[in-house]
Amino acid sequence: MIQYVLFAIIIYLWLSHIISYKIIKQSIFKSQIWGLNICCGKTDGGGVNADVVKHTNVPNFKKIDNIYKLPFKDNEFKTVLCSHTIEHVQNPEKFYRELLRVGKKVVLVIPPLYDITAVLNIIEHKWIFLSFKKKHTTLPIHIKLPMSDFFHKHFGQNIKA
Repeated sequence: MIQYVLFAIIIYLWLSHIISYKIIKQSIFKSQIWGLNICCGKTDGGGVNADVVKHTNVPNFKKIDNIYKLPFKDNEFKTVLCSHTIEHVQNPEKFYRELLRVGKKVVLVIPPLYDITAVLNIIEHKWIFLSFKKKHTTLPIHIKLPMSDFFHKHFGQNIKA
């Protein structure tokens, strides 16, 4: 009996993560051309793609030195996509204010609560956003992920941006 319960939990965790990252995230990303794709990784949002790390083969790329002081004018972009980034930063409120400064419409894509494997990724994330939605146009309520600073310092990300 216990093996069936464990199997069901594993299937749920796997499916919820696939739905969240592969289906919903991709659908949001492909829904339009984004004026600014902030912390883009290796993705092309169709406009300016910006990140703190230089990625090869990303068109219209701009390297950013400080996420809290973006090198763009006020309201320079009609749309800003911030996908799976805000849960990593030290100060989500300050970063969100800066996104609002450079963009007329900001869309945040976050790990929703049903995707437990992403929400509790203590090695990479600093914040838990208290929402079952993936797409947001305002900053959701969030709490600090317990022990995240310790884990980042010793085992994971410790980006000082």
